[in-house]
Parts: sequence; structure tokens; C-alpha cells
Amino acid sequence: MVSLIVLILGGTQEAAELAKTAINLPNIQVKMSLAGRISQSIISENCRVGGFGGVTGLIKYLQAEKIDLLIDATHPFAAKISENAAIAAGTLGLPRLMLVRRGWEATMGDKWIEVENIQTAAAILPSLAKRVFLTIGRQELTAFTQVENIWFLMRMIEKPSPDIILPKGLLLLDRGPFDQESEKQLLHEYNIDTVVSKNSGGDATYGKIIAARELGVKVVMVKRPMLQEGKRVEDVEAALKWIKEF
Repeated sequence: MVSLIVLILGGTQEAAELAKTAINLPNIQVKMSLAGRISQSIISENCRVGGFGGVTGLIKYLQAEKIDLLIDATHPFAAKISENAAIAAGTLGLPRLMLVRRGWEATMGDKWIEVENIQTAAAILPSLAKRVFLTIGRQELTAFTQVENIWFLMRMIEKPSPDIILPKGLLLLDRGPFDQESEKQLLHEYNIDTVVSKNSGGDATYGKIIAARELGVKVVMVKRPMLQEGKRVEDVEAALKWIKEF
């Protein structure tokens, strides 16, 4: 008998791990929502793919599916869906938890230049770099299209839309995790002097940060958007504990 229905807003490794574990909890039904295309679902019969249509659509879904608990385990830079989740949960009086992995912190030897957003990162590059490793995904590439006198090595999981004009350089399609030795080899092979990265946190892509530190390569680090107010945890174990409290 199912007593609680949990909706996990996913798209991260932590979300997948949480869903895989939570389905084994007694009297719990887990539903997963993913924003983009996926090859297969962790919990296929209870997984939806695509947007909700804003706050209104999310509220309707939560009501229609009789969701009892909402867990926002989206990417740290998925600010809009996190905002929508906060508003929807507040409107319905629904318990909401944010599962947000710990961000990276600069340590001895790092050459970070921290910026508030992608646009600022693009604006300062001409004064810093000639050959840049761009690791921000495919959604915001256009911010760098007009940057002159810089060659870009661009790595992402999926190809960008055909109508997007790419910055000058080379496109690599690959999926992490990436270890520090392979990242060092990549930076060395393409003579990279600057890395542009979002502060995504976690281990899967931290190898490039270690590699940059060891090679003395600069890192333009885009800060995370401000988190929504509310209860948050940093790991799957703590999220499971929260579910069990109900």
C-alpha cells in the first residue's frame, strides 16, 4: 500500500541515485521528472520528460498526481525550475526539499577568477586568454560567439542546435566523469591557457579543476545562482532521511 508519493525533479547524478534508492522504501512511490532527453529511465514507468509549462503547469501536475513530497534535485544552475518548484510547493503547502551538492572551493594553487554569470565570463576573456577550454554545456554558447582572437575547445554531452553559431574552435562530444590525468592530457594537447566552468560541484567534472591547478592554468569560475529559501541537504543519505521523517 502506497502512503506517500514523492516527486523528484531530476537531471543530476544525485537525483538518479536518490530515485534508485527511494523506490525500495516501504509505502513510498517515486516519480521522476527530467527536463531533457534521456536514453532510459531509472524508474521508467514513473518517469516523465519535458517541462511543466511554468508554475501553473507544475501546480496542476502536483495536484493531478497527488504528490505528497517534492524534492528539487535539479542542477545547481537550473535556477528557473527551482524557483518554480518553490512557488508551487508554497502555493500548495507541499513539503519541499532541495538536494544540492556542495560547490567547489578554491584551494592553494588555484588561479580562479570568479564571475557572477556567463556574460561576464565572456566579456573578460579577451584580457586573459588565447586558448580556452569551454565547459559550460550547450545552452549558453552564443555568449562567446562574438569573442574575438580566442580559440575555443568546447566540450558537451549533446550537439548544440544547428541554428546556433559556434565560437571559433573545436567541438568535443563526451560524457563524464573525467579524471584529472585525462584532463591534464587534454589541456596540454590543446595548449589551453584558461578554463571556463560553472561551479557545478561534485566529483564527476572536478578533474579539470585539479588539472588546471597542477598545470597553472587559469579558471574563470561562474558562481552559482542564489538558492531558493527552504530546507536543503547535500547528499542522498540526508535526502532519504528526510523522506523517512514523513
